[in-house]
Amino acid sequence: MRQRNRRQPRASAGKESRDRWMITYADLITLLLIFFVILFAMSSLDSQKYAIVSGSLSDTFKSGSTVLEGGSGVLEGNQGITGTDVSKGHTEDSGTAGGPSATGSADSDGLNGNGQTGDGDGHQPSARELAFREQEAKLAALMGVITQYVEENNLGEQIFVADKPQGIAITLSDRFLFDAGKAELKSPAFPALRQLSGLFRGIGATISIEGHTDNVPVTPGSLYRDNWELSGARALSVLRFFLDKEGLSPDTFQYAGYADTRPAYDNTTAEGKQRNRRVELIVLRQLQEEE
Repeated sequence: MRQRNRRQPRASAGKESRDRWMITYADLITLLLIFFVILFAMSSLDSQKYAIVSGSLSDTFKSGSTVLEGGSGVLEGNQGITGTDVSKGHTEDSGTAGGPSATGSADSDGLNGNGQTGDGDGHQPSARELAFREQEAKLAALMGVITQYVEENNLGEQIFVADKPQGIAITLSDRFLFDAGKAELKSPAFPALRQLSGLFRGIGATISIEGHTDNVPVTPGSLYRDNWELSGARALSVLRFFLDKEGLSPDTFQYAGYADTRPAYDNTTAEGKQRNRRVELIVLRQLQEEE
């Protein structure tokens, strides 16, 4: 009997040691619960308290309290980044009747209330976007001027203007520029080419001069071996006019002859062949719109 009584305490002690893991597990669960409660509390933002804090900071920066010794406000003299006075929308006119508010709307120069260029939705265009817009404005103006010149001088059958993906294409009929089978410019074409040279002088874009023919081979005894030489010689004649007669920069131009490999019309008809005999001046788009 005594031996049995001695063994019972040992059995209960072993059972108690096997259950001690539950204490550690319960502590772990409690710590995890506290951890997630803290995360939830940190992620919850009191909008009223945030508005109070942001308003207080805003009032501090708008006030004339000294931030640096000897200065007034954030920058001494209330000057902008460039050192000029703060815009009138924030200083002189802010307290007058009918004057712009502190936020300000976009002015005629495309500046928003913060003195920065931007769209109505607050998007600030990149330097590439601004350059693309400037380029498109120049190309649109060029097309308008050329179209008006063609209409005023009744050249609708000789000069065609179109806005293509690669740029503004000015197509000159071969009847307007050359005699049949030749590459020397005719004098009646000089006024129109001079008009174009004046427009090209400040365009700031590359101009591709491209010669094209129909699919009829050159006549025997021609100065040119084939349509490749003829189309290239015609493009070169137009280029030489701009360089030698008008003094334009050679860096502005490139030229090529395509013979009959790029027909714009059907070469099976007389009208189509005549329209394919042409010189195209393409003011190239050098920037593409970002998607």
